[in-house]
Amino acid sequence: MRILVTGGAGYIGTELVYALVQQKDVAEVIVYDNLSRSNYNLFINGKMNNYDKLTFVKGELLDSRQLKKVLDGVDVVYHLAAKVTTPFANTDPHFFEQVNHWGTAELVYAVENSDVRKFIYTSSTGVYGSSKKGVGEEVTPNPKTFYGISKMRGEEQVSRLSDKMETYILRCGNVYGYSKSMRFDAVINKFVFEANFNKKITIHGDGRQHRSFIHIDQIAKALAGLLNNTISSGTYNLVARDLVVLDIVDVLKELIPELEFIFVNQHLKLRELKIQPNDELNSKLGIDTSKSFKDEITEFRNHLSF
Repeated sequence: MRILVTGGAGYIGTELVYALVQQKDVAEVIVYDNLSRSNYNLFINGKMNNYDKLTFVKGELLDSRQLKKVLDGVDVVYHLAAKVTTPFANTDPHFFEQVNHWGTAELVYAVENSDVRKFIYTSSTGVYGSSKKGVGEEVTPNPKTFYGISKMRGEEQVSRLSDKMETYILRCGNVYGYSKSMRFDAVINKFVFEANFNKKITIHGDGRQHRSFIHIDQIAKALAGLLNNTISSGTYNLVARDLVVLDIVDVLKELIPELEFIFVNQHLKLRELKIQPNDELNSKLGIDTSKSFKDEITEFRNHLSF
């Protein structure tokens, strides 16, 4: 089995690639990435197990000629590549549309003319916009940011494949946890870094806003599990925890008693977004939520150098 992972050198991509090369029925994993985040950690720190299965292609989603070439002989596509800048999700719409919408469209066009049998797309819970109660997949998307809009339009492009092959759209929660290819703009990762090294964190709004999360190990396991699972094609929420921002602060305060926190625009009540986990999906993909959030954060801090 030959697999293409767009954005394979990124935060989720790095952990997914590690998981895929361990599977016996996988002959090759092609990492397709433009390295726009200057993240080279997938390529360093010694040889990984089964590294001979890996191929790297530096390329753009908007390069239709190269996409067609790299898809030759590919059986499964994981489409992870996206413009993601968490603190600025509502600035510069062209920035997101160019890659998340039209880049996805170019990939879908290329896949339609290939022998790909399965397509897996990582969307975002941001397509729902806001909600004070847990929303399921039956809720119509109503994004409130340019990032969310671009991911929704990406979903629309991907859905065209559903009549031709197994197609999965996964609306992922905010990802957190240690990886070689860290993203420190994600809220929990940013908090952990600031708390550990600065002993001070900044909270925007009153801190009572809800967000849904999933650990990097859980999302990598779920994505890899879709390779041979019998789950029906469709759109699914992929989240594990629903947390209030102040809940995260409480855990960090427990682990780092001297921690200080500063509120910015505390009078503002920021957008709420609660997501209903898909328990059936999580069960089939082996998403284990028994480990406490405190234990996860403790493990995360243990990976930091000091």
